[in-house]
Amino acid sequence: MRFMMLMIPLGYETAPPDVQLDPERVAAMMRYNEALKDAGVLITLDGLHPPSMGARVSFATGAPIVTDGPFAEAKEVLGGYWMIEVASREEAIAWAKKCPASANEVIEIRQVQEMADFPPEVQAAAAGFDDLKTQPRRPRINSRLVNPSSINKGENQ
Repeated sequence: MRFMMLMIPLGYETAPPDVQLDPERVAAMMRYNEALKDAGVLITLDGLHPPSMGARVSFATGAPIVTDGPFAEAKEVLGGYWMIEVASREEAIAWAKKCPASANEVIEIRQVQEMADFPPEVQAAAAGFDDLKTQPRRPRINSRLVNPSSINKGENQ
């Protein structure tokens, strides 16, 4: 079973773009990351810049509306994640409990949906989904992979 462990650092929603990380905390987190890797459960992991450097695209009106960060209404935001593969929810929780998180951090654990979790008609509608996840990344050209505005127009082929 695959699980996402989502790091939610409380207060990160208002962190400045140049927020500094404590080297000792980073070293402790790296030891944890290595333990996940050494146990053979780590699939991938990454940290995220604060919301002040991000944007949100909402579709409440039917048309996309962009809001630049920080997001004043946000109560919890992601600071990073791990994707792990373990035998059970309990094992995922056990790994989360070993994280050297600080008092202002929460780890949310969410099981990843597998195609087998869905009825046949949904699996048929999502034919090819698993192939998309295993595609090699294309090399970046001028820091961009595709023109996002052309995705629904069939361009970038």
